[in-house]
Amino acid sequence: MAIMSRASSGLLLAITSTITFALSGAFVKPLLESGWTPGSAVIARVLIAGVVLSPFAAVALRGRWRTIWTGRRRIIGFGLIPVAATQLAYFAAIARIPIGMALLIEYLAPVLLVLLAWARTRSVPPAVVIVGSVLALGGLVLVIGPGVAGPIDLLGVLFAATAAIGLAAYFLIAAMPDDGVPPVALAASGLLLGGVALLALGLVGIVPLGATFGTVDLLGATVAWWIPLGVVALLATAVAYATGIAATTRLGSRLASFVGLLEVAFAALFAWILLGEALSPLQLLGGVLIIAGIAFVRAERGADAVSPESERVTTSAEPA
Repeated sequence: MAIMSRASSGLLLAITSTITFALSGAFVKPLLESGWTPGSAVIARVLIAGVVLSPFAAVALRGRWRTIWTGRRRIIGFGLIPVAATQLAYFAAIARIPIGMALLIEYLAPVLLVLLAWARTRSVPPAVVIVGSVLALGGLVLVIGPGVAGPIDLLGVLFAATAAIGLAAYFLIAAMPDDGVPPVALAASGLLLGGVALLALGLVGIVPLGATFGTVDLLGATVAWWIPLGVVALLATAVAYATGIAATTRLGSRLASFVGLLEVAFAALFAWILLGEALSPLQLLGGVLIIAGIAFVRAERGADAVSPESERVTTSAEPA
């Protein structure tokens, strides 16, 4: 009963994380179109979320502040790669290409992990993994290929591919031992670290900064700039990261990342409802192939992923 309860709560947390993460693109794009740079949007997003989560992190730590130092490698990796680099690349991508397309490219991360494992172990992957990878790559060709309507912004595609690399790193970091750091503490410290790092890069001119503080168009209405920013920072960041990390500790990174594929569908739905962005039939077919291919890749390892604990053992020798 305890195992079922843990699995059920993990699944609920993973779905919550997926839905809230999916809100980010549709609510941040009006800010980008009004004059915000991707760097400024990410900095505001993660710093606000980190501050909001800090009291909850302090309660979860219960005075065990030394665990932050013990888990510093995981926190630094989380803050600099999944939080700072990946979100910056994703926001830069959706400023140039549709949200659905950007996410379909980003969620090729599991295929990148297959290629990494192949390179590290020099062992040919099982047939089901190869089939899944071919399906996913074929879907990518349909998503960004010449058959889609209108020209494709190659720089936007490059940013989305960079986000895919960062997402792959997130899966690897999520599979590392937690070193006693509670999920909410990892989320808060990583968000603050990532925000400060990006702010420092912005102050020296490496990351372009710029923001406007007027009104933006959202849902066919004109609203204050802080309304979409608040949704992104509180729901699509604070809640999304905290529940996502908690879900991974219960389900393991493989199952949690598979549930995370639903973000593509939810984000495309929100972009269609809120922004009027729609994928072409060919792109939708490509999206189906990508998700089906990743399902094949995940199915090969799913049989022996009996628990998060056993997964941590296997991922120490081979990527998830």
